[in-house]
Amino acid sequence: MSQIGFSGSYTTTPVSFLLNPLEMEMTSVDKKEELIQSGQKHYSEMLSKESAPSAAHLDIFQKAHSVGAPRMAAEVEQLADKLISHAAGKEIVLASLVRAGLPMSACLTDALLRRGADVSHYGISIIRDRGLDAFAMDYIESRHDKSNIYFVDGWTGKGAISNELKRSLDARGGYPERPQLVVLADPCGKAWMTASYDDWLIPFGIMGAPISGLVSRSVWQENNFHGCVIYDELREFDYSQQFVDDISKHVETTSYELSEPTIDPASLKSMCDNMVTDLAEKYNVDSINRIKPGVAEATRAVMRRVPEHVLIKDINDPDVALLLHLTEKAGIAVKEVGDELGNFKAVTIIKKVS
Repeated sequence: MSQIGFSGSYTTTPVSFLLNPLEMEMTSVDKKEELIQSGQKHYSEMLSKESAPSAAHLDIFQKAHSVGAPRMAAEVEQLADKLISHAAGKEIVLASLVRAGLPMSACLTDALLRRGADVSHYGISIIRDRGLDAFAMDYIESRHDKSNIYFVDGWTGKGAISNELKRSLDARGGYPERPQLVVLADPCGKAWMTASYDDWLIPFGIMGAPISGLVSRSVWQENNFHGCVIYDELREFDYSQQFVDDISKHVETTSYELSEPTIDPASLKSMCDNMVTDLAEKYNVDSINRIKPGVAEATRAVMRRVPEHVLIKDINDPDVALLLHLTEKAGIAVKEVGDELGNFKAVTIIKKVS
């Protein structure tokens, strides 16, 4: 039976996870990669155990948070103002895409509530090749007007999820032709609203469950709400609510100067598509799903997948410090390639194992 509307480890920031908590057997990273690439299982049918963050990982996160929090606070405030202006007095329904959208949407919810907005926040699943959780969308649509729903993610990579979102909403009908996807950073130029087009080290991008309400990545379920695992064993490392509170505190003190994005999104789309195509050809990659662009996505891929190549624009960039730490620990070679990565600071290419 689905547990509708649980809040995970968020204590004061409103969120309703439209997910079905599960108990499931974990699959090793190597076995998972073999099953995915052989076509025996879809990635969304398996989870690998999420380990507790190491002391070095936590140290790099805290440094990233210390540096990035002022920027994130200013940009979340900017997005909140834009959403209120667009909503024009109507309710604002945030559907955060589990998992990377959760910390972002929690901070955005907090900013909107401080402005007195009528806001609801749901955590819902979207899975590449399988779309939005239809049960979760039915639930939201039964309670809110479609035009008031905004989908929230942390960032864009090569645009796979934004494309999946459009396909799902087109099939449901009644949504704007361009999905109302809100992100903090849009380096591939495919979001509806963004604070910037930069690929930067967003603090929550390098943490998993301990900054996402202690929920896992979502798990495919055909005849029910998509599932998740609750990582209670990571509770001592949980930073989910505190992260929202910390970003809120920075609002009054941040000196970060905002600027309106000036890059043409169409040029970014073209740049991203060309970069992925060039890398696929150069490294003999038969599926672009194995190419993970963006510093956060590249880092997460090293933690959760089996990498073959890790490419970095500038090895001295502090934003890739955790990525370098993880690759050194795992014995993975890193290659500095400069402008070959276009608008991205890092790309991980998953190893072909089948």
